[in-house]
Amino acid sequence: MYKGPLELAPDRAQSLQPRPHKTMAGPAARSPTKLMALQLLLWHSAFWTGQEAVPLDPASSLPVPQSFVLKCLEQVRKIQAQGSVLQEKLCATYQLCHPEELALLGHSLGIPQAPLSNCSSQGLQLTGCLSQLQSGLFLYQGLLQALAGISPELSPTVDMLQLDVANFATTVWQQMEDLGVAPAVHPTQGTMPTFTSAFQRRAVGVLVASRLQRLLELVYRVLRHLAEP
Repeated sequence: MYKGPLELAPDRAQSLQPRPHKTMAGPAARSPTKLMALQLLLWHSAFWTGQEAVPLDPASSLPVPQSFVLKCLEQVRKIQAQGSVLQEKLCATYQLCHPEELALLGHSLGIPQAPLSNCSSQGLQLTGCLSQLQSGLFLYQGLLQALAGISPELSPTVDMLQLDVANFATTVWQQMEDLGVAPAVHPTQGTMPTFTSAFQRRAVGVLVASRLQRLLELVYRVLRHLAEP
């Protein structure tokens, strides 16, 4: 589980009114620090894309029932569809179309990302992958909850997406319990971000939807690997 650029001038995050769609060429050229940060972010994104493309170990023997794999695949597709709807609406209505550019704002607000190192290596670690996946879903569930009140027209989509993510997290947790690898207690939700403007909330909505989609793309690939005979 991006269509156009957006200027990230410092005063933009304080404004409640969306501005006309612009590119980042002007401010980036005037701010070498921002340009370097954006280049590092894009390099990091490219690095992880390469990591995720590494073939999974075909010799892995993983005791996962096919019923679990098929149920997860169905839930992943549903969340991906809801996430795409949220991204498209934010882009069409508020011109928030380029999450890589908004990543600078996400960094300043301390928006966390979910690590999935145990799911993207050639030596796939089932226990570690399920644990990181469940923690990641729990993280994005909390971030979606923090987006409550994003806008009247988007709130139903965010609420449905949060419910779908929660259901998927429950499915993964139950499978971990069946395998005897679930922690003694559920993970606790960390401190969620607070927003000082409607723009910040909507911009973070793009980031959350985008990062959740990348997580799901990797999860989908792992599930398809597990589904192979």
